[in-house]
Amino acid sequence: MKKYLILLILLLQGIASYAHVGSAGVQMQAQAGAYKVLVSVTPPDVIPGTAQVTVYIEYGEARKVSVRPIYFYSGDKGAPSPDPLMPVPGQKGQFQGTVWLMEWGSSSAQISIEGIQGDAQLVIPIVAVSTAERDMPKGLGIGLSIFGLLLFLLMITTIGASVSDGLLKPGQTLTVAQKRKRWINMGIATAVCSLILYGGSSWWDSWAAEYKQWLYKPLNAKTAVIEADSQRIFQLKIDTTKWDRRSKGSMLSTLIPDHGKLMHTFLVRMPGLDAFAHFHPDRKDSLTFQAALPELPAGKYLVYSDIVQYSGFAETMVDTLEISAPKAKTSAASSGEDTYIITDPLDTPGRVPMGENVVICGKPGTKTVFKDGSYAIWEGKPDKPLEAGKPYQLNFEIFNPDNSPCFPEPYLGMLGHAVVMRSDGSVYIHLHPSGSYSMAAEQSFESRISDTSRVAKWPKPATFRDSIDRHLAHLKAMPTVDREIFLMKEMGMYNPAEGGMTGMEHGTRITFPYSFPQGGQYRIFLQIKRNDKVLTGAFDIKVTDPVTL
Repeated sequence: MKKYLILLILLLQGIASYAHVGSAGVQMQAQAGAYKVLVSVTPPDVIPGTAQVTVYIEYGEARKVSVRPIYFYSGDKGAPSPDPLMPVPGQKGQFQGTVWLMEWGSSSAQISIEGIQGDAQLVIPIVAVSTAERDMPKGLGIGLSIFGLLLFLLMITTIGASVSDGLLKPGQTLTVAQKRKRWINMGIATAVCSLILYGGSSWWDSWAAEYKQWLYKPLNAKTAVIEADSQRIFQLKIDTTKWDRRSKGSMLSTLIPDHGKLMHTFLVRMPGLDAFAHFHPDRKDSLTFQAALPELPAGKYLVYSDIVQYSGFAETMVDTLEISAPKAKTSAASSGEDTYIITDPLDTPGRVPMGENVVICGKPGTKTVFKDGSYAIWEGKPDKPLEAGKPYQLNFEIFNPDNSPCFPEPYLGMLGHAVVMRSDGSVYIHLHPSGSYSMAAEQSFESRISDTSRVAKWPKPATFRDSIDRHLAHLKAMPTVDREIFLMKEMGMYNPAEGGMTGMEHGTRITFPYSFPQGGQYRIFLQIKRNDKVLTGAFDIKVTDPVTL
C-alpha cells in the first residue's frame, strides 16, 4: 500500500497540475448577450502552439463566430486580430477552429458572436504552458540527415568548382596550380561550413535547454497533521527551494480569492475514494496554510489544493497525507462551509457502516440520498458508460425529502460544486455550473481587458497581500446570506435590478459541463446547500476511450 501511494504521488507530480490535474481542457457554459453558449477549449501542450476551440450556440442564431487570444501581460491593446471559427457541417449552431497561443502563462480566448440577436462577447481563461517536448520521428530524422549531408557535400564541391573547373574554356584541362587552388578552397569551405553547422547546432541546443527550463513545473507542497489546543490541524507548506524566480517571482504574495477563499483543499482517501473532505485553509504566512482537520477516518489520502494568482493563473498542488486515528477526543471546529462525507469504496455498493456523515454512492439514473433525506438524480442510464473526449452536460435534479422539487441555496457564490476524480487519482477537477475554469481567473481577465494599459501593472506584493487578508477577514465576519450575495455580485451573478441571480438558472436542476480526458472508473462528488447546510453526494461512472476506426 505504501509503495502504491509513493508511485502514485510521483505520477501525479509528473502530470501538469495547473488548473486541476490531468484535465487540461476548459469548458464554459455562459450567457453571452442573448446567446446561451457552451465553449470547449483544448490548449496545446507546447507553447507556441494552437488551441482547439469549439463553440456550441445552444440558444440564438449566430452568423459569425471568431476567437482571438488575449494575454494577461499585454492585455486587449496587445492582442492580435481575431480568427474565424468555421461552422461544422450538419451540426447547427456549432463552430470549430484554432487559435494560436504564442505567450507562456495566463491567457484567455475571447469569443465574439455576430448574429440575429445582435453582437456579444465572452472570455474564457486558459493556462498556456509547455508541458511536453516533441521528438522528431526517426524516419524523418534519418531522411533530413542524409539530405543535409548531400547539401554539405554539394556546397563544398560547388565552391571548389567555382575556382577551377568553372573557369575553364572548352577543351582546356586543369593545371597543377588550379587543382591545388580547388583543394585549398574546398578545405576552406569545409571548415567554414563545419563552423556554421556547429554554430547552428549550438544555437539549437541552447534553445532546447532554454525551452526545458520553461517547461511547466508544478508547485510542490508538504502537508501534515499537527495538534494544537486539543485540535487536529491540517497544515500545508509550499516548497520554494527549487523555484525559478522568472516564472514564480513573488506570486505567493499576490494570490487572489476564488469564491471568497484563498485556497480550496480536497482530501480523498485511497484507494477506494470512500472518504472525501472539502475545506478552506487560512493563510498563516506566505508559505503556510492551516485549517481544522475534519473528522475523517484513518487512512492514506490524496491532497489537492487550488490557488489562483493575480494574473488569473490557476494551479493545483498535490500531495499525499496519512491520517491516523485520534489518540484522544479532539474538537473539530470548522466553518459551516467546510464539509466531509464517508461513502462506499469503489465497486462495492452499500458496503459502508451507516453514520451521521455517511452517504450511499449512486449512479446515473438512480436516486442518491443526502444525509438530511433530500436527494439528487443524475440524468442518464446506470449501465451506459460515457466516452472520453466528448463534451457532456452532467445534469443533476435535486429533490426535498418529501419528493417536492428542491431549489438549492448558493454555496460559495454558486448553486453547486462538483469534484471529478479518476480511480487512480490521475484526473482531478473542481467543477461549477459555469464550467471547469476558475471564476477568479475570469474576473482577472475581464478587469485586464477593460484596462487600457498595454503592459500589465503588477501590485506591490506586501501591500496587496495585506489588502487581500483584510478582504478575507471582512468576508468571514459577514452573515452567511450577505456573504453569498456579495460573492455572487463579485462574480457578476447577482443583480437586484434584474430580479436577483443572473448568468445561471436558479432551478432544481444543476448542470456541469465537462469532457472526461481519458477512459477509466470515475467518482463524482456533488455538493449543494439546503437549509444552510452543505450536503455532499457521490456518484460513480465508467468512461470508455474513444473508438478509433
